[in-house]
Parts: sequence; C-alpha cells; structure tokens
Amino acid sequence: MILSCGEALIDMLPRTSTLGEACFAPYAGGAVFNTAIALGRLGAPSAFFSGVSNDMLGEILADTLTASKVDTRYLARSDRPTTVAFVKLVNGQATYAFYDEGTAGRMLAEADLPDLPAEVSTLFLGGISLVNDPAASTYEALQARECGRRVTMVDPNIRPGFIAGKEAAYRARIGRMLARADIVKLSDEDLHWLEGQGDLTALARAILTRGPKVVFITEGAKGARAVTATQDIFVAARKVAVVDTVGAGDTFNAGVLAALHQAGALTKAGIAALSDASLTEALSLGTRAAAVTVSRAGANPPWANEL
Repeated sequence: MILSCGEALIDMLPRTSTLGEACFAPYAGGAVFNTAIALGRLGAPSAFFSGVSNDMLGEILADTLTASKVDTRYLARSDRPTTVAFVKLVNGQATYAFYDEGTAGRMLAEADLPDLPAEVSTLFLGGISLVNDPAASTYEALQARECGRRVTMVDPNIRPGFIAGKEAAYRARIGRMLARADIVKLSDEDLHWLEGQGDLTALARAILTRGPKVVFITEGAKGARAVTATQDIFVAARKVAVVDTVGAGDTFNAGVLAALHQAGALTKAGIAALSDASLTEALSLGTRAAAVTVSRAGANPPWANEL
C-alpha cells in the first residue's frame, strides 16, 4: 500500500454563476491529497494520512477519498476548521491564496502519527504541508521514523509565496527530507529554486549524491525525465488542449508510483536497481495521466480505464 501524507484542503476555483457573475466553487484538493486520489483511480493500493476536520468541508474531503478508493483509516480527525485555498488562473496557470491558521491540517502533531502495518510499503510526502509547524515537523518526523524500512518519495511542490519569510527553515527541512528519500520528484522550476541555474541532469545528480536513488523532473509541456547516477531518460508529454494545470504534477507522481508498484519495484532494493524499461514506463504513465488532468478543469485525475 502507498500512504500519501500531507495536506488536504478545499480549493476555491474561479467560476461564472448562472447570472454571469464571477464566483468561486469548492473542490476537494491539496497536492498530496490529489496524489492519493489519482493513485486510487489508477488502481494502486492507496491510503491517506492528514489532519482532516469534522466540519462540512472535511466531510467533502473524506467522501472524495472514499469515492476514489482511497483508504481513510489513517485520517486524524478533529474539530478544527479546514484549510481553504482560493485559486487564480491566468492562461491556465494557477496561483494560490491560502487560509491555513489553526486548521486541522496545520495543527497535526506527532501524537497523531499512526502505527503502520507491514502492508504499507511506501510513503509519499510533500506539498505545502512541509512549510508550517507543527504539521511540517510532524511529517518530517514520520519520514525519519519510517525511512529505514519503507520506500519514501518526496515532492516539495514549492510555492514561493507560501514560504515567504520562512525560507531558511524551509530549505533546511527540505534538504533533510530529500536526503532521506529514495525517490525525489521536482518540477524544473523547483529544481532551479533549490539548486540554482544549470543543466537539469547535472543539478539532479547533485541531489543524488546526498542520498536519493532517483530524481524525476517534470518540464511542463515538454515532458519529464528520470535521472539516476547512470541513467537519464526523457519521455515527451502528450499534446493536449490545456484547460488548467491544477493537479498536473500530483497526478504525475501517482502515475510514477502506480507504475513502480505494478513493476514490483517499491522496495529499497527495487528502487536502487530500476531498469531503463521501468523508468520509461513510470515516466510514460505519469505523463499520460497528467495529460488527462490538464485537459479538464480542476484536479480531476483519470481512472485507469480512461487511459
């Protein structure tokens, strides 16, 4: 089972009312939440861990997980409110305004960490849940506790506006978590934010020297690549009409993990010895699934039969 650990929130997406007025509509979301949903829809054994409210919006989150075949037994429920993000779209590209103080997700503490059975082979962590304490330290503690016996994958999904004023602490945390991870996923923009300018493969290999076995890099409409110490494999993106990019990277992550699960590679030894064919299939499923997501509004990952 793949346990996605991180934020669950309500995206308020811009819409037009029946009267022609600009308005916002609520959709279940959050980067890590989206990955859990996409994994469930792709047929991988998916579970989700986060702080989720008992309020009306929290019920939307829990019901959305269940509808996409995601195991909800690890949710830490509380009476705190749900995180809300208002989304602005410009030419299909999303920017966010987050409302996160005192929420069920933000206030997640180490006392909320679940005991994990042997069936959980892999932890996926990332997103804005790694920015603000106490939740950020809680997720880092979970990775530190489990990384010796389970595969961990980290995608920081960096939002510079969300980390303003906290950059030093955030960079330090991400540095520690990437070093513990077996799999790292970064967009090309994230990679440059962390490592500076330069060749993508060379920058990725600098990260590999700190501990990970493979780095996946998404390059927007171009496609995606996988970099190991000896391999550099690129798969071009499918050409589609883009509605918006909400959830694209999250869906890519799910495609990668689902393909590695199907290949029986989600073990420490398996990740350390990925073949060209396994990496190519992971990139292919990731890019194909993401292409469906960007072709429709909001974070709406595909089901396996849509591929």
